[in-house]
Amino acid sequence: MKIEGVTLHHLRMELQSPFETSFGCIQSRDCILVEIKAEGLTGWGECVADFYPGYSHEISGTAWYILENFLIPAILGQKVKDAHDFQERVGHIRGHLMAKAGIEMALWDLQGKIKAKPVRELLGGSRRRVAVGVSVGLQESPSALTHTVERYLTKGYSRVKIKIKPGRDVGDARVVRRAFPNLRLQVDANSAYTLETAAALLPLDELGLLLIEQPLAEDDLWDHSKLQKIFKTPLCLDESITSPRHARQALEMNARQIINIKPGRVGGLSQGVKIHDFCHAKNVPVWCGGMLETGVGRAANLAIASLPNFTLPGDISATDRYYTQDITHEEFTLNADSTIDVPTSPGLGISINLEALQRARLDVSRH
Repeated sequence: MKIEGVTLHHLRMELQSPFETSFGCIQSRDCILVEIKAEGLTGWGECVADFYPGYSHEISGTAWYILENFLIPAILGQKVKDAHDFQERVGHIRGHLMAKAGIEMALWDLQGKIKAKPVRELLGGSRRRVAVGVSVGLQESPSALTHTVERYLTKGYSRVKIKIKPGRDVGDARVVRRAFPNLRLQVDANSAYTLETAAALLPLDELGLLLIEQPLAEDDLWDHSKLQKIFKTPLCLDESITSPRHARQALEMNARQIINIKPGRVGGLSQGVKIHDFCHAKNVPVWCGGMLETGVGRAANLAIASLPNFTLPGDISATDRYYTQDITHEEFTLNADSTIDVPTSPGLGISINLEALQRARLDVSRH
């Protein structure tokens, strides 16, 4: 497909309510929507880099620069076969995985539309519905946390993840477990601990959690391997897994028992599939995390989560979990069995609400 034009849209989306993690509290989220024209069709992708370097060093400002000056020139006016061809073209550009993932997602959308197939099918996914859960940010008190969890259970979510940080960890998890003894519960530290301070989390082993997500530094594998030896609860790596190579290394040193795959973090859907396939061959379960995506990124997450080794519920959630109004006409709703349907239309299976897009847009750049 010959790339005829690329447009970048810098968006700022207001959240339904503040979302607090160990690295701060946000009330809105930035992203970059990537629009690519080819073969008379339009493909859409989402770069998940936010405006603040808390979760990642990549931010919307740096991603915008890399997209404009390096990634778009690598494809504009060129014939790009597919996402794998794109990865080869930009392989010499180190890092900037979120920026790469945004373009790659749009290429998958285009490829699906050209072939009249959903991205789920192009990736090799088989499920028509994906099991999902909900991620709950830090609340003002344990009682407020319990109330919030109960509200999501009432909505139909059967798995809950709560955010933790030093001083708001074991106590919060215990309160939720006592209130909901049969709940599929997990916790996420977002790199808030060191190997020494993580010992305070050992009582979590008594609570029957599904997993403890990313307790140590965002670039660490080795100390996680040490920590896993003293925990019964499976450790899950998120921020530390930025490539198939890191996934292989983490498995080889037993740094984790579960891996969280976020396509927007690892450089694209193609890289997420490689991590999935490697983990599948090693009998290591994976699940799909979320980055507060719009309906564009949410559709891509549902597509990859339809692959067979995504055996734990993902942090994908329904459209109304985060935004009052999304930028896609399609709304993803929660089924009674805590699943969400995977789009079946060609490409990502979404269409853009241009009025909502314009309201959320801070900047636009056309190439």
